[in-house]
Parts: sequence; C-alpha cells; structure tokens
Amino acid sequence: MNRAFYTILLAQFLSALADNALLFAAIGLLVFHAAPEWHSPLLQTVFVIAYIALAPLVGPFADALPKGRVMLIANTVKFIGCITMLAGLHPLFAYALVGIGAAMYSPAKYGILTELLPPHRLVVANSWVEGTTVAAIVLGAIIGGALINPQLAESLLLAMGLESQLIAPKFTIVVVTGLYLAAAIANLYIPRLPIDHKLPSKSPAFILHDFGHSFSLLWRDPLGQVSLAVTTLFWGVGATLRLLIIEWAALNLKYGLSQATQLTAATAVGIALGSILAGRYVRLEHAIRTLPAGIILGMVPVTLIWVESLALAIMLLTLLGMLAGFFVVPMNALLQHRGHLLMGAGHSIAQQNFNENISILLLTGAYALMVRADWHIHTIIWVFGVFISTVMLAIWLRHRHDVVH
Repeated sequence: MNRAFYTILLAQFLSALADNALLFAAIGLLVFHAAPEWHSPLLQTVFVIAYIALAPLVGPFADALPKGRVMLIANTVKFIGCITMLAGLHPLFAYALVGIGAAMYSPAKYGILTELLPPHRLVVANSWVEGTTVAAIVLGAIIGGALINPQLAESLLLAMGLESQLIAPKFTIVVVTGLYLAAAIANLYIPRLPIDHKLPSKSPAFILHDFGHSFSLLWRDPLGQVSLAVTTLFWGVGATLRLLIIEWAALNLKYGLSQATQLTAATAVGIALGSILAGRYVRLEHAIRTLPAGIILGMVPVTLIWVESLALAIMLLTLLGMLAGFFVVPMNALLQHRGHLLMGAGHSIAQQNFNENISILLLTGAYALMVRADWHIHTIIWVFGVFISTVMLAIWLRHRHDVVH
C-alpha cells in the first residue's frame, strides 16, 4: 500500500469517528431539551434517508471530480452540520445535514480505491477500510458516550476555563467539529486522480435515466448481482441484529441498555478480525467462495436463544462478526471492481448505498412491526436467523446455476 492509501485511511477514520461521536451528542441535546423519546431513534432515520434520496446525484458527483476533493466537500458539509447544531438548529435537521455529507462521502471513499489500486489489492484495501471503520464506530461510541457525561464534561470545561459557557452535549459537538476539520485537512493531501466516467449531461432527466440504467446494469451483471445482493442483505440484517442483541441481552442476561450496547462491541471486534482474515487469505477472483460463511452466519444468532452466560455470548457474537467480516469484505471489493468496469466506481457505490439503506429501512421496519405485534424476542431471532441463511443459500445457488449455464 502507498502513502496516498494511508492518507485516505486516516481521513476515513477521523470522519467516521466524528459521525459516531456526533450521534451521541445529538441524543444528549435531545435529552437536555426534553424532546419526545421517539426523536432519538429518528436521528438514525434522517441520517439514512439522505443515502436513498441523493443516490442518483452523489454517484455522478463523485465521478465528475477528483474523489479526494469530493471527500473534502463532503467533510465540509458535515462540518457545517456540526456548526448549525452548535448554533441551535434542531438536532434532527442538523444531523440530517450531516447525513447529506456522509451520503456524498461514501461513493468517493470507496470509489477512489479502484482508481488508486490494482484489482488484486482491493480485498486487502477493503479489509483495512472495514477494520478502520469498525474501530472508529467503537471508539466514536466510547468518546461520544463519555463526553456527554455531565461530570466528565464539567471537569474538562473547568480545566479549560469554560465551565459556564457550554453544556456537555455542546462540548462534545465542539470536539466532533475538530475531528471533521482534521479529516478535511487530511483530504487535502489525497492526490488528484484522473476523472473517471464523467456524465455527458447534467440535466435532471439524464441523471435519473443514468441512475436507472446503472441500477439495471449492476443487477443484470452476474458478479455485480451477487455482490450487490450480499452487501444489501448484510447491512439491512446488521442494523436489525443490533436491535435484536439489545433486547436479547435484556431478557437472557438481564442487562440494561448501556451494558447491552457495550456487548455489541464484541460483534464489531469480530468484524475487524474477519476483515483481516479476508484481506490475508481471499483473492478477488475467489470472492464468491466466501458465500457459505453467510449461510452459517444465519444460524449463529439462533444459538443465542439458549445462552445465558456472558462469556459464551461474547464468543458467539465475536464469531458472528468474524463470519460477517470474512464474506462482506471480498463482496465489497468485487462490487467495487465490477462497478468500476461497468459504470464508474462512484456510480456503483451510490447504487450500493441506495440498495443497502432501503434494506435497512425495510428490515428494521419489519422488526418494529414484529415488536408491535408482541412477538417474543426469541421468535423474532428465529425468523431473522432463518431468513439470513435462506437468502444467502438462494444467492449461492443462483450464482452456481449462472456459472453452470
């Protein structure tokens, strides 16, 4: 890996760290202002909607400019979102603005890898990016959760002589703003690469037509289809499993919200380990061979139904993360490679974000409906476990059929 790649990695880490710490700051602001309880889960929804609504635009935008500059612009939008939240804009609106920056950032972040590195290095590169992102998610949660603690924030503000100027959530936002600024500075050192797959027209009608064409092109391509289906399923299921683990831990381990949330760190560690294994042992041309790991993955949550030991739970959640990281990293690399060849990396990553975030909304919505219908949490776990294995098996069999014919 060259210096440019590590610069991208640093910028991604700082930006993802800020994204995740900011979520806790926004929740802290909502609590401080006594907002309705349903506002807190809505934060994640307004963040995700930008990925879906802006998908036709952010892909062409990422391919129309040097991707390092796109990342800089996206971080600037996130920075502005932080400033507006600090200035008093409602956290839901300000966090939605940060979501727009994140939607712009993603196609450039992953797309630049295909322009900077040869195909045989993509799996390794994705393992680094995935591992770094997971580290940023875990560390961002720790930093954000710690800084919104009034006692810690008060002692830090007192040490800086600002004890009467800021409440704890706003102090956290100041720190996050600094992280976005540091990420933007790192973006300045990403080399300018040749512009790839620039749109011949900027008219809204052409952009929408191009988005529809890219959508059908990727889903019709045999390798594009399987990689897009797997990553789409992965992110939808991943978002839902986080909610399931919290409810399961409350029932089986008698854990409160804070303890259950920390328990999900075991899955994050597993994803990082699985990513490392994939980067070391899986070549791009053999990415499809990791699909059976996804079939096995569906059965792991089901085993949690009978687990009441913390040590065993951590082992199983780590295994769950390892299986996920091991197959999703090669699938990400394969999707980037096929997308780069078919339509441009920015276009394909925008398609990936569009499909993945629709999957998140659908599957978390299905989970909410099951909870509303008073289904037992063990029954819901059964349903999702069988669903994961069945869909992964269908994808694997479909691909084998396409290869034979």
